[in-house]
Amino acid sequence: MAYPTSDLLAARHASARATMAASGLDAFIVVHPPNVRYLTGFTGSTAIVVLTPAEAVFITDGRYTTTVETVVAPNCPGLRLVKVDPNYDATLARIVSEGGARVVGFEAAHMSVKRFDWLQAALGPAGRPALKAVDRVVEAIRVVKDAVEQATFRQAGVLLDAVAADVLASVRAGMRECDLAAEIDYKLRRGGFEKPSFDTIVASGPHAAMPHARPDDRVLAAGDLVVLDFGGVHDGYCVDLTRTVSVGEPGPEARRLYAAVAEAQLAGVGAVRPGAPVTNVDEAARGVLERYGLGPAFSHATGHGLGLEIHEEPRVGPRRADIPGVPPAGTDLILEPGVVITVEPGAYVPGLGGVRIEDDVLVTRDGVEWLTHVARELRVV
Repeated sequence: MAYPTSDLLAARHASARATMAASGLDAFIVVHPPNVRYLTGFTGSTAIVVLTPAEAVFITDGRYTTTVETVVAPNCPGLRLVKVDPNYDATLARIVSEGGARVVGFEAAHMSVKRFDWLQAALGPAGRPALKAVDRVVEAIRVVKDAVEQATFRQAGVLLDAVAADVLASVRAGMRECDLAAEIDYKLRRGGFEKPSFDTIVASGPHAAMPHARPDDRVLAAGDLVVLDFGGVHDGYCVDLTRTVSVGEPGPEARRLYAAVAEAQLAGVGAVRPGAPVTNVDEAARGVLERYGLGPAFSHATGHGLGLEIHEEPRVGPRRADIPGVPPAGTDLILEPGVVITVEPGAYVPGLGGVRIEDDVLVTRDGVEWLTHVARELRVV
């Protein structure tokens, strides 16, 4: 496993500190594990980082202290390790109290009300720091992938293409959905991934009309459209791909459905370019399906950002009506070089089935780079 370099982490810290300063924060509490990993390179399950203008106070327990001392700290500038004593929240309260900060930010999306109330009470009323809920301090930086992250995605795309080709060659009538899903998960690990990046979807026949159907003991049969949605984690980063196959020769309605979705996906990818609103991608794909009369059959967003999490900013969906006090969840973002998204339109028709085609793409200075390439034509098995 590769760890971020000191220079790379220093640049991430500088970006986060610039946001902290603009928000009037003297310190910032990071509890969301992907954000902890992004700022430090730490891959364990539990830690808290208190980022200040001068250091990154790293709180963790005895399971991870040796790893932090020998692997994480040498690469992470300004890291100061603090071992949990007696528990995480009490240690956090002590660090915040001793730090002398007047305003301490915390991740509003990732700290529970119960934890906030406890921390506020533990800090005490006399001269305690003010706790301030803030949003997207780290997530906003994570949207644009740096050169190291982009290289990781390219490697992951190559691995996923190979797994997908193997998967497509193994689908056959008579298989149970759950068995095929288990086989896909095995192929992902055998193909070089750390683990699946989400629960694999195998949806056949009537199940294919449900975008996120769970695989069960249904047997793939002649006439089925089968939606296969899977992905893996490579060096911490998630990739995601969907292909739809036909068991036996598809009828004219199934072919028309597939052709519409394939055209919609190409239109969506064609709208990916630097400087474009991310909503343009959704509008391009959705517009094709609407021209086919399939607008109502497209029931989800066109895509999502990829990174240390399988779903992260930006959301590639329709424009949302302005609601006072409610953020637009990434739909206002402008695409920049380094953004990685999925483009995955679908159409789902009860009684017929469904089709979804998904690939991962990288926004470049010149336009777009496909990260996944495995055959997009309708495969007949």
